[in-house]
Amino acid sequence: MLSPVVTVSIFQKQPDPQAFSAGQVIFEEGQPGDNMYGILEGQIDILVSGKVVETIQTGEVFGVGVLVGVKNRTYTAIAKVDSKLVFLDDKGFLFAVQETPMFAIEVMRSYSERLSRLQRLL
Repeated sequence: MLSPVVTVSIFQKQPDPQAFSAGQVIFEEGQPGDNMYGILEGQIDILVSGKVVETIQTGEVFGVGVLVGVKNRTYTAIAKVDSKLVFLDDKGFLFAVQETPMFAIEVMRSYSERLSRLQRLL
């Protein structure tokens, strides 16, 4: 599997990282979306129905569902601390997968594990 360092290096190639202040909402449950995110620096809280169910760190990805057929966000993402994020749309995701095929495996693993954890909580 890819290490956080490799994941971060893939995302560092993306232009225009976005800074989010602690407490700032990145996206909300139920919203449509067209980007996945990678954490270059910081921590992001994942909330379902207003409850924090997970905190993810530098090198992790989130928001992948909207790139693989999920129409709306299934959770809310909020910066736990000041964070720097980059995003990939579907074209950027396909390019990253072509450039580093193991990235697709890492993204699928992360998405699958997060989905399993969320389903156990519901």
